Amino acid sequence: MIEQAFLNIAQKLGIHNIKPAEVKEQVKLYLSSERAGKWLLIFDNADDTEMWLTANNTAPALEDFLPQSEQGHIIFTTRNGELAVELTSSNIISIPDVDKETAWNILESLLLNKALLKDHIITATLLEQLAFLPLAIAQASAYINKKRLSLSAYSTLLQEEEQEAVELLSEDFQDPGRYKDIQNPVITTWLISFKQIQRQSQAAADYLSFIGCISPRNIPQSLLPLQTTKKQRLDALGLLNAYSFTSSQGTDISMHRLVHIATRSWLRKKRVFSHWVHKVAGQMDLVFPDNHHNNRGLWREYLPHALALAYENEFIIQQEQYLHLTEKIADCLGSDGRYHEAEVLYNRLMRINQEKNGQEHPSTLTSMGNLASTYRNQGRWNEAEKLEVQVMETRKTVLGAEHPETLTSIANLATTYRNQGRWNEAEKLDRQVMEISKTVLGAEHPETLTSIANLATTYWNQGQWNEAEKLEIQVIEISKRVLGAEHPNTLTSMGNLASTYRNQGRWNEAEKLEVQVMETRKTVLGAEHPETLTSIANLATTYRNQGRWNEAEKLDRQVMEIRKTVLGADHPETLTSIANLATTYWNQGQWNEAEKLEIQVQVIEISKTVLGADHPSTLTSMANLAYAWESQGKLHDAMALMENCSELRSKVLGPNHPDARASSHTLSHWKHEHISNRTPGPAPSQIECSQYVPEISTGNAETTIATQLSHQEYVKPLPPQRQSANPFLRGQFLSHPLIILSRANSPASGHQHLQEVD
Repeated sequence: MIEQAFLNIAQKLGIHNIKPAEVKEQVKLYLSSERAGKWLLIFDNADDTEMWLTANNTAPALEDFLPQSEQGHIIFTTRNGELAVELTSSNIISIPDVDKETAWNILESLLLNKALLKDHIITATLLEQLAFLPLAIAQASAYINKKRLSLSAYSTLLQEEEQEAVELLSEDFQDPGRYKDIQNPVITTWLISFKQIQRQSQAAADYLSFIGCISPRNIPQSLLPLQTTKKQRLDALGLLNAYSFTSSQGTDISMHRLVHIATRSWLRKKRVFSHWVHKVAGQMDLVFPDNHHNNRGLWREYLPHALALAYENEFIIQQEQYLHLTEKIADCLGSDGRYHEAEVLYNRLMRINQEKNGQEHPSTLTSMGNLASTYRNQGRWNEAEKLEVQVMETRKTVLGAEHPETLTSIANLATTYRNQGRWNEAEKLDRQVMEISKTVLGAEHPETLTSIANLATTYWNQGQWNEAEKLEIQVIEISKRVLGAEHPNTLTSMGNLASTYRNQGRWNEAEKLEVQVMETRKTVLGAEHPETLTSIANLATTYRNQGRWNEAEKLDRQVMEIRKTVLGADHPETLTSIANLATTYWNQGQWNEAEKLEIQVQVIEISKTVLGADHPSTLTSMANLAYAWESQGKLHDAMALMENCSELRSKVLGPNHPDARASSHTLSHWKHEHISNRTPGPAPSQIECSQYVPEISTGNAETTIATQLSHQEYVKPLPPQRQSANPFLRGQFLSHPLIILSRANSPASGHQHLQEVD
């Protein structure tokens, strides 16, 4: 191309009958002479350092052919800052990237149908997709004109699968502002630049290849492999910035999606994409942290890039490396409450382990247990139970009844039983795990504390609040001393104690603890994390109990909307939120009877479907509907429903459970009023219900649909590096909704493997 340009200039200047090898020299001599007059010479895209500055055996460097004259000037356009300094010293003008307004004007000038620009939103979106690049805008305009597409149609094409976008960006077009024989497609232009970068700096080319295998946005420099020196890293990244392939925001790097697609296409054309995926996986496995709570900030920075890698087919086939890294990724997703994403990865890990190691291998059982935990956290308790029973029974047979991993399975199953309202079964398993933990590990070991907290949770669900309080205070005191006041396990214990205080009517004490836990979780976990939402919902319940209904309504609505979005409309925690908000409305008298009944019926019907007709939370919904009917004067219907509810509560919860006693007392009161033929007044149990209904059964805002949700501040396990090395009992016995995984050296397998959360 440069040879042809010099030849064209020679012809324009009237220089004829010269050998091709002499063209550049003759042009230089002519322009350096007085007879040339005034002239301006422009070299566009002078990016190749080797071509301009390096001589070889066959030809001198291009720099040697630059004319020297006071009558003429030379302008270079380049993305290579180092070359700019070499060629022009300090006579450099930096040209900013094209802004939105300029890009809009370029698009408008090139489109045949100007009416397409009337949709300002889609126009702005398309320009952003094209990175405001004039060449990309010109290519898009040519395609739109030729195919008579709308801007939204072209924008949609750009968002299609990667190969579709590559084909679109590879479309050639005529650009009157460029040489006729030059290839105009954006992706072709970038591929040429990639080759130039590779010639200039292998380190820069390596970083380009690395970024092509991860997410293109907000890449921490700490994720990138180190070069020999910091200077090499800075030089390499600076070169990518100079070519406008990357941009920097603080210590993070970003690459536009189109450049990212072109980079991946380049790697595939060179048949090195799989090689780079393998290299990136090795680096990711090296720097990606475990899910210790102190690492939360780091793993959140790395997760988008680790997830992008985890879904590359070229990575999935590398089984050993894939299993190891994907385990850590899924752990952190679970710790962040991203249960569905964790489920997808755990499911894949389970299938790979089943095919690779067999159904009874420890790693396979661990994968199954982890998958069960994600089911449990999504409210899919029957699916969780099925897997957990299978894992527990297999471990009892293969490892023995008291093996740490078997005990982990027992604790997991107990947690699911609690969620299902099967509290007596849960208590039996919780007590079994706690006693072994105390004997083997000691009373203050973190896993022992977790098992105590689990038993306290079961007591709480059974209405044995004094017993629950004693255990919770014990756990908090030891946790503060051993783990620290702001450790997640300590916060969980504090939340549990607050729920117990609330059920005991000690609302000021509950509020103080709940505010402390909520604010800390907002800071550490984020405002939309499931644990944070639990804290907010619990505080709303306390506000309701205190008669602070406007404050309760604000929090209830916030939690309900976020849960609908994050968890789905039929998730047990979402149903709890709906019921809680309905209770607040009821207390405020804000909505008419029809609306009230519609929500009450909605909650009870979904509860029957999701949880079962005799689940404690379904029974709570039945009681609330009965109260609603009674308030409308439908005493006969209310009594029939409350009688059914009372019988089921006595059967499921036991006649001495607070909820069972409340239903029985309310029913007796209504019957007495009916017999006396007086207008029924509010029974003590009904007043109690409106005070505690937020949760709606025992006063805990988070218990309506899922028995654990309010008292769901369950103790989490300690991070792997701080767990006991005791070979007999290393399981993590917890009933926390998060998926917190640990590593353990399995006596059975002799290598590191997954250990699911309890």
